[in-house]
Amino acid sequence: MGHRDQLLAGARQCLYERGYARTTARDIVAASGTNLASIGYHFGSKDALLTAAMIEAMNEWGDTLGRTMEVDQSLPPLERLGSVCDQVAASIQENRALWSASVEVFTQTDHQPELRERIASAFEAGRPAFAAMLGVDPESSPGTARAVGSLVLMLISGLTVQWLLDPEHAPSGAELATAVRALLPAGG
Repeated sequence: MGHRDQLLAGARQCLYERGYARTTARDIVAASGTNLASIGYHFGSKDALLTAAMIEAMNEWGDTLGRTMEVDQSLPPLERLGSVCDQVAASIQENRALWSASVEVFTQTDHQPELRERIASAFEAGRPAFAAMLGVDPESSPGTARAVGSLVLMLISGLTVQWLLDPEHAPSGAELATAVRALLPAGG
């Protein structure tokens, strides 16, 4: 592994352990086993290196999210939604550092246009898959699929924050399905 890859690995480790705001160039050098000059040579700055590491972390988060989502297609749509939420909660418990880093990544997007564009693109690409998980065909109903996919993304984001802040009181998938069901008209 060359210095560039070592720096990326060290920066990701620091993101998970220390967070973006608390990571210094010296932290990255210590975690990567490289030297300060390598940061400038390969990335130009600590911020550029951390942005590259955050993009990698977001890719890992997306991969983890994709592996997490195994939904029993025989379940009714609201129970599928509950299952997705329960699987996300389980993943947060198993990979807390990754999920915490993903939340911190979102807070950096105002200052990192490349990061914002990458995340927005990933979200847009993921919406149809989330909709399909819940039984909405993106081909025959693209507008509905986009709306359903957006709802799932919103629930995952909110659920993540709740599980990270207060896991004892974070809702279960069944509770979220019940809440959505309660908002539907009778028989809906």
